[in-house]
Amino acid sequence: MIIRDLIERRPADTVALLAPGRRSLTYGALLSLSDEIAGALSARGIGASHRLAIVLPNGPEMAAAFLICANVCTTAPLNPAYREEEFAFYLDDLKARALLVEKGSASPAVAAALKLGIEIMELAVPDTAPAGYFMLPGPTAKPRFAQGHSIALVLHTSGTTSRPKIVPLSHDNLIASAMNIIATLRLTSADRCLNIMPLFHIHGLIAAVLSSIAAGGSIFCTPGFNGLKFFAWTEEAVPTWYTAVPTMHQAILARAPRNAEVIRSNPLRFIRSSSASLPPPVLAELEAAFACPVIEAYSMTEASHQMTSNALPPGKRKPGYVGMAAGPEVCVMGPEGRVLGPGETGEIVIRGPNVTRGYENNPKANAEAFAHGWFHTGDQGIMDADGFFRITGRLKEIINRGGEKIAPVEVDEVLMEHPAVLQAVTFATPHAMLGEDVAAAIVLREGAAATENELRDFAGAKLADFKVPRRIFIVAEIPKGATGKLQRIGLAQKLGLAQ
Repeated sequence: MIIRDLIERRPADTVALLAPGRRSLTYGALLSLSDEIAGALSARGIGASHRLAIVLPNGPEMAAAFLICANVCTTAPLNPAYREEEFAFYLDDLKARALLVEKGSASPAVAAALKLGIEIMELAVPDTAPAGYFMLPGPTAKPRFAQGHSIALVLHTSGTTSRPKIVPLSHDNLIASAMNIIATLRLTSADRCLNIMPLFHIHGLIAAVLSSIAAGGSIFCTPGFNGLKFFAWTEEAVPTWYTAVPTMHQAILARAPRNAEVIRSNPLRFIRSSSASLPPPVLAELEAAFACPVIEAYSMTEASHQMTSNALPPGKRKPGYVGMAAGPEVCVMGPEGRVLGPGETGEIVIRGPNVTRGYENNPKANAEAFAHGWFHTGDQGIMDADGFFRITGRLKEIINRGGEKIAPVEVDEVLMEHPAVLQAVTFATPHAMLGEDVAAAIVLREGAAATENELRDFAGAKLADFKVPRRIFIVAEIPKGATGKLQRIGLAQKLGLAQ
């Protein structure tokens, strides 16, 4: 099965894609467009062995380009915010056959592609086109479609501490993950997702777009996250759910009180959170504001997104936990490959049909990450007696204070309990004697006040002394990555604490 098969099996007159101020696109129109664009790509000699870099603004055309082009070749969505040098690196690293941009694009990706001799294809969107519709001028040929084992999507890992790794994901991987999400969230053709996630990232592509298509539902594709427009989009889209990272949820929460009527008039069936740890106080506030369950899930690019999830009612959901295995097999493993029991701390490992076969051209990374027959996530955690997993931190983020190991997430959660704290990120700072010590960056709630000493005393009442941050920085904003995740690694350098 390939993505096209998911589109083909739905009633032709059912709505698939929507966008602000645009007419909707049906499944029938999406299928016709898919075959039309597949013919255009095939006429250009682009097939399953080739890679198509896609640099488009967030929105319905980006969603459609992924759903359509992946049926012919490997799609490689790139962050439109990259600079020319970054585009040059990724285009070269991917060995891209062509670059897809919008007509007249001023993206530095175009200059990078020209220097590398990569073909540039421009899609055109007619003024009155429905959401997601575009044209690819030029000759057409009989479409040559990929197969289930063909690579549909390649993404780079974040590369915070080393060269980014290429993660190839097949149609089989992606569809398995989409089906897992459908089962977890009980998605149907009646569901509509309000997408605010970037579509160059696995979260938006699979959790929002592909799972909705696989369920026969619809996706309202926004231009990207905008807390000021979220509630207006909600009124226009009338969604049943949305999925986001915690920082987005917090920005939405800040505007929820003044949009209470919009929330009441457009009730959500649930809210989903993934890609970073959701602080329990934020979960509680979301559920109170929206009067619906908040479902926290655990995901990674290498797993085509979802690995574990809390359940919809009447199933259990535990604040502070990322739920139970939700598709793949998941367990906690010790350093020698021993599977650990409930309550024991180790590395989270997974295996299943949604998991990549391995990084591309990186035998060293594969030997480390695919050991003992499992994919090693790099996350430290525990499984409780009910089979619920709790992530205690990235192994590479664990703070080693003179031999005492501190999980930053544990400190984050305590600091977040303080009524004045909006966001908290705990991180390692260099120490001449101990090697590392504990520090934290704090963003206070609007109108709230708290001093460093007050926050240290608050943490000290709940944590062992060696876990209490020695330095607490009250800042206006904590750096975020391209997908809205708070950045822990490198924070000491950004705050001038390390060279």
